Amino acid sequence: MLVLSRHRDESIMIGDDIVVTIVDIRGDKVRLGIEAPNDVPVHRQEVYEAIQRENRKANQVQPSDLRGLKDNGS
Repeated sequence: MLVLSRHRDESIMIGDDIVVTIVDIRGDKVRLGIEAPNDVPVHRQEVYEAIQRENRKANQVQPSDLRGLKDNGS
């Protein structure tokens, strides 16, 4: 893990097109601004992990789980 020190309004570059800026520091909380291309998803870690859990659950759906769902032809 790379550990960097930054002050408010200073930034870190990730690659050529992601910029992380320190927006505010209050006590033990740091607010970050993240500029990234639209095709790069940016999530808090706990949200990312929840998305991954849901994706794994959806991937485990069995054909029998889908019985009773109506095909509307679309």
